[in-house]
Amino acid sequence: MNKTNKFSPEVRERAVRLVQEHRGEYPSLWSAVESIAPKIGCVPQTLLEWVKRAEIDAGARPGMTTAEMQRIKELERENKELRRANEILKTASAFFAQAELDRKLKS
Repeated sequence: MNKTNKFSPEVRERAVRLVQEHRGEYPSLWSAVESIAPKIGCVPQTLLEWVKRAEIDAGARPGMTTAEMQRIKELERENKELRRANEILKTASAFFAQAELDRKLKS
């Protein structure tokens, strides 16, 4: 699944900042998000996700930060590459071992 970001990081930051600044003027976080989202040009659920992500990254809400998720993604990618290389080496080792046995039998 390839996600394209319709909104620039600057727009996201501005939208989150608006929600955080005006949060006290509304009875709930959701009502603040519903009021501000149309001004930004996004759906309220998207803006709410941005706000939650910003709170997690700031340490105000429990969860994995963006940096932690990125690091895990990189480690998983590296792990996958290493497993693939290991399989190639195992196959090559078996091939050369068989070739060595065949060579000894012919001698």
